[in-house]
Amino acid sequence: MATQAKRPRVAGTEEGCDADPVAGFLSWCGQVGLELSPKVAVTRQGTVAGYGMVALESVQPGELLFAVPRAALLSQHTCSISGLLERERVALQSQSGWVPLLLALLHEVQAPASPWRPYFALWPELGRLEHPMFWPEEERHRLLQGTGVPEAVEKDLTNIRSEYSSIVLPFMEAHPELFSPRVRSLELYHQLVALVMAYSFQEPLEEEEDEKEPNSPLMVPAADILNHLANHNANLEYSANYLRMVATRPIPKGHEIFNTYGQMANWQLIHMYGFVEPYPGNTDDTADIQMVTVREAALQGTSEAERILLYERWDFLCKLEMVGEEGAFVIGREEVLTEEELTTTLKVLCMPAEEFKEFKDQDGWGVDKREEDSLTITDIPKLKASWRQLLRESVLLTLQTYATDLKTEQDLLSNEEVYTKLSWREQQALQLRYGQKMILHQLLELTS
Repeated sequence: MATQAKRPRVAGTEEGCDADPVAGFLSWCGQVGLELSPKVAVTRQGTVAGYGMVALESVQPGELLFAVPRAALLSQHTCSISGLLERERVALQSQSGWVPLLLALLHEVQAPASPWRPYFALWPELGRLEHPMFWPEEERHRLLQGTGVPEAVEKDLTNIRSEYSSIVLPFMEAHPELFSPRVRSLELYHQLVALVMAYSFQEPLEEEEDEKEPNSPLMVPAADILNHLANHNANLEYSANYLRMVATRPIPKGHEIFNTYGQMANWQLIHMYGFVEPYPGNTDDTADIQMVTVREAALQGTSEAERILLYERWDFLCKLEMVGEEGAFVIGREEVLTEEELTTTLKVLCMPAEEFKEFKDQDGWGVDKREEDSLTITDIPKLKASWRQLLRESVLLTLQTYATDLKTEQDLLSNEEVYTKLSWREQQALQLRYGQKMILHQLLELTS
């Protein structure tokens, strides 16, 4: 099956947009100094979905594909109301940190003279974004149950509504000359949040800046045209004056150029970008075991006295910051990404009472990581039997959170006639569930 990319992009259709959005965008690139290599083309032809970038000639690693001058970036610092946003910076602070950029977008998209209008013409149609936050609630829970996405979406929706009503709308109403009534809309704000989630870039922080307030997101023309693959062939580099997209692997003539959004599991891709990479394409895919699920597995079949002792151990793990009520142990294809947390949790929940007393008295022995306690996928069969059993029971409980089993997913994927009749959302959700269950079933085999 072909690899899915971002949701289909639909050129802007608002009055005033160029009849040929690509030609208008390329002309704008020339005006702002955005340099595209003659070896690449912005096109719909030969891309996995919608607009993308394709090599017109073979490209070698290290070759520059395009360079975006910082003046062409769209951010709270480059928009036409940058001065106002800076003056009101304190009042616009929020949990997401995105409010200034979103206000910049709300102003620019309705400004007839916005210098970014040719860039907006290549944006996807906002009403057709495929993030799960736009799916009907029933469909979202039915298709994505057990994946962790519905819970993440609910948090997003709550935060979006709160941010809009408490910060964004009052600000727009205080400046009616800058924000027309048609952009004072929770629906539009919701769509722009999804757009920023999917298309913006976060500039890497320098080490000395790590303790400061995180950088705000940026809209980077040309760079956001590239689709994502875990097995990508280009990467964005940051410098003082330009952002440069550089080939990282040979790209044959006619092949699409792919960027990376980072090491993203499929649940993160569908949550933030509205698509997944079909199995086994996403080598960065993961499955989560909720931390409380391990506690639940350890509690199975215990007496009241044993439950009290187990909760004592759990509370101590919380004190060590190894577990939390909303945390998860993250399992990849080849490694446990939360190795220390899972190792320590299995150790503490399974150790004899006297050993735990000593462990607790010595504050976890400094939570030292002894060699025999390291936890990689290949080492799982070597774990103590009690650890493997607890991990296995935790996996079984996790698998019960899905509405269907692995065999059902395999049957759907292996039947091309049936699979092709599924809706696009059904296909994406199926690929997501299948990838997670394959990781969990691998754990079952290793703990048997």
